[in-house]
Amino acid sequence: MTQYLLAMYQPDAAPPPDLDLAKVMQQVYELEAEMKAAGVWVFSGGLHPPSTATVVQLKDSDALTTDGPYVEGKEHLGGFTIIDVPDLDAALEWARKTAHAVEYQGSSLPIEVRPFQGRGGH
Repeated sequence: MTQYLLAMYQPDAAPPPDLDLAKVMQQVYELEAEMKAAGVWVFSGGLHPPSTATVVQLKDSDALTTDGPYVEGKEHLGGFTIIDVPDLDAALEWARKTAHAVEYQGSSLPIEVRPFQGRGGH
């Protein structure tokens, strides 16, 4: 079995006013329950906005901290799920289900699928 990260990226803008966020969150919770029942769920979590981030980086051996995200962009990592599945095809199927759970007007947030290295990965 291999552990995969299903990373959900969301726009930096506020959600559209007609988005039923409660419905989307219910679908996400139902999908998590399905993952748990299938025995593939390892861990998941949502993140606070990028403005709450603190970056730590070494400069001349000194650890410097700065506010905000490391990378500025139009999208940010909003949440993630770690699953343990036999192969990439299985991970992609769970990513498709995740995309459907966060669907809005025929589209969804992008779901990035990446295997872990070493323990639990390739």
